[in-house]
Amino acid sequence: MSDWITFGGFIALFGMMLIRVPIGIAMGVVGIAGFGLVVGWGPALNLLATSPLRTLTDFNLTLIPFFILMGVLATRSGMSRELFRAANATLGSFKGGLGLATVGACAGFAAICGSSVATAATMTNIALPEMKRAGYPDDAATGVIAAGGTLGILIPPSVVLAVYGYITEQDIGTLFIAGIVPGLLALLMYMATVRIWYGRHLPAGEPFRLSNAIQSLAGVWAVLLLFVAVIVSIYLGVATATEASAVGAVLTAVIGFARGRLNFSSLLDCLVEALRTSVAIYTILIGAILFGYFLAVTQVPQDMTQFLIDLGLGPYGTLLLIMALFLVMGCFLDAMAMIILMVPIVFPVILELGFDPIWFGVIIVMTVELGLITPPVGMNVFIINSIARGVSLVTIFRGVLPFVITDVIRLAILLAIPAIVLYLPSTMR
Repeated sequence: MSDWITFGGFIALFGMMLIRVPIGIAMGVVGIAGFGLVVGWGPALNLLATSPLRTLTDFNLTLIPFFILMGVLATRSGMSRELFRAANATLGSFKGGLGLATVGACAGFAAICGSSVATAATMTNIALPEMKRAGYPDDAATGVIAAGGTLGILIPPSVVLAVYGYITEQDIGTLFIAGIVPGLLALLMYMATVRIWYGRHLPAGEPFRLSNAIQSLAGVWAVLLLFVAVIVSIYLGVATATEASAVGAVLTAVIGFARGRLNFSSLLDCLVEALRTSVAIYTILIGAILFGYFLAVTQVPQDMTQFLIDLGLGPYGTLLLIMALFLVMGCFLDAMAMIILMVPIVFPVILELGFDPIWFGVIIVMTVELGLITPPVGMNVFIINSIARGVSLVTIFRGVLPFVITDVIRLAILLAIPAIVLYLPSTMR
C-alpha cells in the first residue's frame, strides 16, 4: 500500500509543479497528505503545526537572511559597479578584456552575495551596456554574464551550499571553505574560455594604465574587508558561519552609511527585498522538510540506495548516474529546488558508497550550476533575457555553450582529484 502512496505522491508533486504551484507549497501538501495516509491524520496535523515553527526558529538557518541582506546592501551601495570598474581597469586592455572583467567582477560579487540569480541580474545591468558599446556580439556578451553569474552559488558565501549543509547536517563553514579553490578554478577556466573561444573576435579596451588600475583597486577595499570578515574568520575558527553572516550584514550596512550610499529609507528597502527573498527560501525549506517526513515513513531513501547499489555500476558509475539525474532535473527545476528535493533521496547512497559528504556537496552544486545555463530552464539565461529584452533566449543559450563545455571539464577534474576540494577544509582550525 505504501508503494502506491509513494508513487501517487511523486505524481502529484510533479503534476502540481507542471501547473506552476510553487515548489515549496507542492512539497508541503504532498508531504502532509502522504504522511497522513501512511501514519495517520492526527500525527500529520501535529507535524504541520510544529515543523514550520522549528524551521523558522532554527539558529543555524539565520545565516540565510543575513547573507541575502548582505548581498542586497552591497548592490545598493554600488560595490558591484566598483568591482567591474576595477576588473576592467586591470584586464580591459586584453582582447576580450570586457568579458574577462565581467567574469572577474562576477567572482568578486559572488564573494559577498551568495546568489547566482542576483549576480547575473546585477552584472547584466552593469556589464552588458558596456560590452554592447564596445561592439561585442549579443551571444558573447550575454553568454559571459550568464556563465559568470553561476559563480554565485559556488564561491562562498553560497546560500545553496548552506542549504545543502543544513539538509545533510554538514558543517556549513567547512562547506564554504571547500568551495574556495573550486570557485577560483572556475574563475580561471571561464577567463580562459573567453580568451580561447571569443578572444580573437572581440575588441580590446583602452590601453593599460597603472595609475588607473591602482585608483580603481582602491575602490574595492570594502569588498576585501567583507571577504576577510566573513570567509577568513570562518577559516580561522574565529566565528561560525552564522556569526560571520551577521557580522557581514551589519558591516556592509555600516560601510554603506559611512560612504554616503545608504540612508534609512534605502536601508528599509533593502530589508524588505531581503525579507521577500528569505521568505521564498524558507517556504521551500519548510515544504522540503515536510516532504522529507513522507519520504522517511515510506523508506524512499533506503529503497533508492538499495536500487542504485544493486545496479552494480560501482561507486563512480553510480555517482555519474546521480549527476546525470540532477542534470535532467535541471530541465524542470531551479538550483534551490533541485538541492532540496533530490539531496535527501540520494545522500544516503553517497554515504553508503563511501564518498566524502563535503566533496559531494561541492560536486553536486557544480552540477546544479550547469542547470542554471542549460536549456530549457536555465534560470540565469531567463533572468538576463528578462532584463535585455532585445536578446533572444536562443542567442543567450548559444553564447553559454563554450562555458557548458568548460564546466564539464572542470567537473571531470574535481572527480579525478578530490584533494582540490578537500585540502583547504583539512587545514581549518
